[in-house]
Amino acid sequence: MYVQIDLDDRAGTLRVSAAGLPTVELVRAPGTTPDPHIPIGTRKRDLLTLTVDGEPATIRPSRGRLLRRSYRVDVRVGDTRYRLVPCGYVDSRLLRNGRPLGTLDSSGDGRVDDEWAAGTEPEPLDRAVGIALAAAFGTGAAPWWETLGDVVSELIP
Repeated sequence: MYVQIDLDDRAGTLRVSAAGLPTVELVRAPGTTPDPHIPIGTRKRDLLTLTVDGEPATIRPSRGRLLRRSYRVDVRVGDTRYRLVPCGYVDSRLLRNGRPLGTLDSSGDGRVDDEWAAGTEPEPLDRAVGIALAAAFGTGAAPWWETLGDVVSELIP
């Protein structure tokens, strides 16, 4: 299925759309300085607005620090909860109401590869929200011990 991903990192806008999928839009507050390491430009929830088919949804990205799970992004659309959390160097797992649906891979360039768990047929909302989160925040993270090693090596002259 072809999914249109329109990411403007400078303006801080993302739109995911396709025939048969709800349209997901994520917008960074106008006038804010983007973080160049995050495709949408921020992980600050107060600066982000998420809508799904024009209806407001709740988004809560974590701060993104030492642990992989600190890069998770939680979303609530109606009664459905989604979580995108890194599970490897380049990919992240998408969960719906705590149940794994599949993995997504995006380097932050506006393209997303998705692989759904065997026996799992994602609903249109699952696909749209998962692809939007992966495109907006990128996927994957180094393990904590590697990140800590990088920090320590930067401190040693």
